[in-house]
Amino acid sequence: MALQFVYMTAGTREEARDIGEVLVKEKLAACVNILDGMQSLYVWEDALQQDREVVMIAKTTQACVPELVKRVKTLHSYECPCIVAFDIGGGNPDFLRWIGASVRPRR
Repeated sequence: MALQFVYMTAGTREEARDIGEVLVKEKLAACVNILDGMQSLYVWEDALQQDREVVMIAKTTQACVPELVKRVKTLHSYECPCIVAFDIGGGNPDFLRWIGASVRPRR
């Protein structure tokens, strides 16, 4: 089973918590970590932006990623939210099995 680490950002801790709760309750992610206090620098609409953001890290399966992305986009306040998935190449086998067992199976 291919596992994924999904990096996302949100504008506030409350928004991140709300999104994370939905992802876990709907079994699209086994776990969502919320890391507050990130400073982001980026260009949006031809202007340099500087914002405080909150990082969310979800652990899920590759099969869940498309639905997870779709769900986050419906919940998120940003026009174009940051949602990036990375392969999990290894780790604690017991934890990795737990991720797979904690999300809804996808075909």
